[in-house]
Amino acid sequence: MPDRLRVLAVVGPTATGKSDLAVTLAQQLGGEVVNADSMQLYRGMDVGTAKLAPEERGGVPHHLLDVWPISKSAAVADYQHDARTAIADIAARGALPVLVGGSGLYLRAVLDDLDFPGESPEVRARLYRELDEHGPARLHARLAIRDPQAAAAILPSNGRRIVRALEVIELTGGPFLARMPGFVSVYDTVQIGLDRDDLDARVEQRVQSMMRGGLLDEVRGLLPDGLRRSPTAGKALGYAQLTAVLDDDGTVTGDLQEAVAATLRATRRFVRRQRSWFRRDPRVRWLDAADPAVTDRALRTATNTL
Repeated sequence: MPDRLRVLAVVGPTATGKSDLAVTLAQQLGGEVVNADSMQLYRGMDVGTAKLAPEERGGVPHHLLDVWPISKSAAVADYQHDARTAIADIAARGALPVLVGGSGLYLRAVLDDLDFPGESPEVRARLYRELDEHGPARLHARLAIRDPQAAAAILPSNGRRIVRALEVIELTGGPFLARMPGFVSVYDTVQIGLDRDDLDARVEQRVQSMMRGGLLDEVRGLLPDGLRRSPTAGKALGYAQLTAVLDDDGTVTGDLQEAVAATLRATRRFVRRQRSWFRRDPRVRWLDAADPAVTDRALRTATNTL
């Protein structure tokens, strides 16, 4: 376990301005940013993940962006190791690690005392074959019998997470979510949470902006890299919906407007799940992202508690 280093985390639902706030806080507090968005880990996934371009990072070093190929299956244990290594390196330079993102399990994997069960390529491959043949509903129904709490927490359409939950249950013989312990920090952490009441409208604006900003071309460009076959990147919001209406040459063969509408619906559901996840953590200090003084409030929260 790492020593009790100081870490600042900016968390909360998507489209609340976490990335920009993290840059400002890092500038003011002598920090470096560590990405905690599971999809921003992937190379080439820029527009659809709202990844800050290098010129938008305010001269602040950013870590764990563009580190995984599209073909890699996400492993939280891998991310945990890489993020904790980055935090230790940043602290050794005398800088403040600023962890930012909305991937709740990834954040907890770094900040809390969590151990993850191993993986079985054989079990996972078998479950994925069943997923491909029968769809996620059948596997979700099995999960509801084996671990009702996990089934309630995982969307019936999220085949990747359903497969992982069933894999863990098969390997450990115990429930999936029962392995999630209480909130036991491994760092002296201040978590600043951002939320706002108008996220439905902001999500719609973001999705439309991404389409205008070239998301369709980005998806087309990732098809030769295996986006369609990727067990993780291929399921990302926007990417999955657009891939479904493209053939292997990138020609639109389905209803593009419906794909955009499906992306919007899925993103709004994701926001609700993010809120539910982060609101369970009593350590998060919530701020209204729509408050014009949110940056000053965040700075005061950080400087008064770190």
